[in-house]
Amino acid sequence: MSETIAAIATGLTESGIGIVRISGDDSYNIISKIFKSKSGKNIDLSESHKVHYGFIYNVSRETSDEGKNDILDEVLVINMKSPRSYTGEDTIEIDCHGGVLMMKKIFENVLAAGARPAEPGEFTKRAFINGRIDLSQAEAVIDIINAKNTRALKASVTQLKGSVSEKIKNYRNTILEDTAYIEAALDDPEHISLDGFSDKLYSDVDIVSSGIKKLLDSSENGKLIKEGINTVILGKPNAGKSSLMNVLIGEEKAIVTDIAGTTRDTLEASINLSGLTLNIIDTAGIRNTDDKVEKIGIERALSAAKNADFIIYVVDSSVPMDESDKKIIEFINTHDKKSLILLNKSDLEQKTDVKKITDMINDGSAKILQISAKMSIGIDELEKTIEEMFYSGEINYNDEIFLTSERQKTALANAYSAVNQVKESINAGMSEDFFTIDLMRAYEELGFIIGEEVKEDLVNEIFSKFCMGK
Repeated sequence: MSETIAAIATGLTESGIGIVRISGDDSYNIISKIFKSKSGKNIDLSESHKVHYGFIYNVSRETSDEGKNDILDEVLVINMKSPRSYTGEDTIEIDCHGGVLMMKKIFENVLAAGARPAEPGEFTKRAFINGRIDLSQAEAVIDIINAKNTRALKASVTQLKGSVSEKIKNYRNTILEDTAYIEAALDDPEHISLDGFSDKLYSDVDIVSSGIKKLLDSSENGKLIKEGINTVILGKPNAGKSSLMNVLIGEEKAIVTDIAGTTRDTLEASINLSGLTLNIIDTAGIRNTDDKVEKIGIERALSAAKNADFIIYVVDSSVPMDESDKKIIEFINTHDKKSLILLNKSDLEQKTDVKKITDMINDGSAKILQISAKMSIGIDELEKTIEEMFYSGEINYNDEIFLTSERQKTALANAYSAVNQVKESINAGMSEDFFTIDLMRAYEELGFIIGEEVKEDLVNEIFSKFCMGK
């Protein structure tokens, strides 16, 4: 923390603008060594949050193709004084031309002037250590960078604004106040009475328990928003699975022929559908076969379906249903998976109708649509139906908080167990000193989420997943 760090904050690729970031006590001294205004004078850095125009000069001995004090680039320099910066430290950002070589040369000169290369995520780590953000907000930063769709982005921005932090801090304050009261009453029973306090405590922990439960319930939705819905396309050979996949992703990824069994292995692709990601897997057609390679493909298809969040079953409605269809429907009936059934080839004479399929599904509530993947008939309705299945039901996104971190989920589950243990102890009529044990366990577990009870090795592991300049 005592060292001044630097990194190239933008991607190492040709672009219009590149940013080199410097943070630490020596930031202002470093920039003064390598930057001068257009008139050749040192700039006045006494006022924070100002943009300065000028030139970066070469001071690096390692840069052999420039002479000492030669101009490297025409740049803008932004200075941010502590604590009003991302890291909470004195910070300098150099906006230079976005050539890879240029960014590297400026970075070399920053290091030559006294900075050291930042470790992955070290800027955000310093923001956490300096109290600018808590650990849940820091995790939201990497989620924003890695967001695959608009809903994941919104969920991460909401968490970065402190939505999770605020709730966790409120729960911890409630627990701490009740624990402190019990401890004080046990130490000074003559002046502080615990008569009737169990009722208040039960009410408090019940509110905390309900709030934690709501956050826990959001974690599955949060996982789908962040990582996408693992979607498997099942069907008989030549039912039109590959044609459907090609239509959805908008390119000819899967080979389509009239020969049954063309797809012998799983094919994967991701699409964004109304702000949610579908991780689509096209599979080998399900049928009885003696072909060893095709058998392996069918086994992989069923294995992928078992691990899927969502199954799209494609039926060739131009031919009568057979044993292979019955096998797939049996699989859907046996496994508790959200499913959508598509009667494909609706442009041809129909041999299988909606009623026949409905009668074979256990609960009779399966979503069934008629489409033609080849002719792109019914695709708009298909996309709308998928959106309704998830947004109106399981993923009804508004400004709610969606927990996306497995680490946070584990800590919440432990806290939930602890506060419920307090409720059980109250109902069992146990003494108040038993309550404080579980109350403090819940307090500590909630502290893990925002980083107040977390160990250094876990902090290092979290920030190691960040890119170098963040």
